[in-house]
Amino acid sequence: MITVKGVQFSYGNQPKINIPDIELNRGDELLVLGKSGSGKTTFLNILAGLLAPQLGEILIDGVSLYKLKGHKLDEFRGSNIGIIFQKPHLLSPLTVAENIALPYFFAKKASANKVLFYLEELGILDKQHAPIQTLSEGEAQRVSIARALVNEPKIILADEPTASLDDENAELVVNLLKRQAKKLHASLIIVTHDHRIKNHIDRRIIINPSGL
Repeated sequence: MITVKGVQFSYGNQPKINIPDIELNRGDELLVLGKSGSGKTTFLNILAGLLAPQLGEILIDGVSLYKLKGHKLDEFRGSNIGIIFQKPHLLSPLTVAENIALPYFFAKKASANKVLFYLEELGILDKQHAPIQTLSEGEAQRVSIARALVNEPKIILADEPTASLDDENAELVVNLLKRQAKKLHASLIIVTHDHRIKNHIDRRIIINPSGL
């Protein structure tokens, strides 16, 4: 499902980010660890098709990600990759349900509308018409997770999903992501510096800039 080969990236004169070669099948889980500023989010953005590497190749389900350009890359990402950002990036003029439905505009994918299904699955069905400003931090995070899952992607990428959570809620979120990935038979990659997650995912890699 995911192949990372010979990928290199650096920002200007900054140290090169060391990105290991990776092979993941559908249903596999991977934890990407590293200190703040080590390049973990950069790695996630490369996997998501948001940031092209200077060298190397990313294959998603046999498709070379960065050989796709413009709207074709957007459509492929929308159909195959669900991204949970560290900050939810929800649009305040839209309701909860409208925010979750956004991926339908970016993917030409024949699938049933799953907005209400994931609202109920994540315990926020009663918030479907709520303005974004009225949500708690935990509710906003669940909306972000629902938006990432609504197109039932083959890959789920989560950037620091537990960074601002206490132990109990951190465990709830990780278990939620694992459970949803299992239901979709999707590959799950969690990028974090939170070592509490280590107990939940066995396979892991460490990202460091070169020289560190």
